[in-house]
Amino acid sequence: MRLANKTCAMEEAVAHIGDGTTVMLGGFGVPGTPFALIHEVVRQGPKDLTIIKNDANEKGMGVDHLLAAGLVRKLIVTHIGLNARAIEMMNAGEIEVEFCAQGMLAERVRAGGAGLMGFVTDIGVGTELADGKPRIEIDGHAGVLETALRADVALIHAARADTFGNLAYEATARNFSPLMAMAADRVIAEAEEIVPLGGIAPNAVHTAGPFVDHVVELGELSGEYGVVRRA
Repeated sequence: MRLANKTCAMEEAVAHIGDGTTVMLGGFGVPGTPFALIHEVVRQGPKDLTIIKNDANEKGMGVDHLLAAGLVRKLIVTHIGLNARAIEMMNAGEIEVEFCAQGMLAERVRAGGAGLMGFVTDIGVGTELADGKPRIEIDGHAGVLETALRADVALIHAARADTFGNLAYEATARNFSPLMAMAADRVIAEAEEIVPLGGIAPNAVHTAGPFVDHVVELGELSGEYGVVRRA
C-alpha cells in the first residue's frame, strides 16, 4: 500500500479555515507556535474565529496578528498577561476570553482527543473558575465537570515531518501540539524540514501521520521564531 503524500502549499491548506472556525494553536509562548501559518490565516482573513491556545503571545507576534486584524471572536487560554492588546480588547468587550488553568487546558484538549465528553476535578472548586460549571460530588468530595475541547482545525509547528505527516518536535516546542493533533478534525502542520517517508526514526515520531492532514514546508524562519533557532 502506498501512503499518501500530504505536502501542499500553505495557502491551499489554510483555505480550509472559514468564518466561525474553532482553531487550536500549538505553542507555549514562542516554542511550538506556528507563526507562518498564523500569518497566512491573517492574509486570507476568515472572521469570528475561536482560538484555543496556551497564551495570546506578545504584542506584535503570533495570536496578536489575528487580534489586530479583527479576526477573533473568542480566546480560550490560560493567560493573556503578555499581550496588552488582548487585555484591552477583553476589557472593551471586543473579544470573549475564557480562562482555564494550564494543566486543565491540556487535559480538556487530551479528553477531546480521546473521545471523552469531559472529566471531573476538584481544582477550582470555590473559585470563579468553577462558576457556571456542573457540580458533582463523589464520595463526599465536591468537584466540577470540565468539558472536553475539540476544534475544527489545529495549526501546529514541527521541526521535522515526513511526506505522510509523521511529526517530530524539538525540545519545549513539544508542548500542546501532540494533544491538539488528536483533538481537531483537520490538522495542518508547518515543518522546518520535510523528509521522505521513513526519514524520521519510529521512536522519534511524536505525532503519527494518520492524525495529520496537511504538511507545509517552511523556508527561512522569520524573526518571530528567533528563540527556537538551533545550531
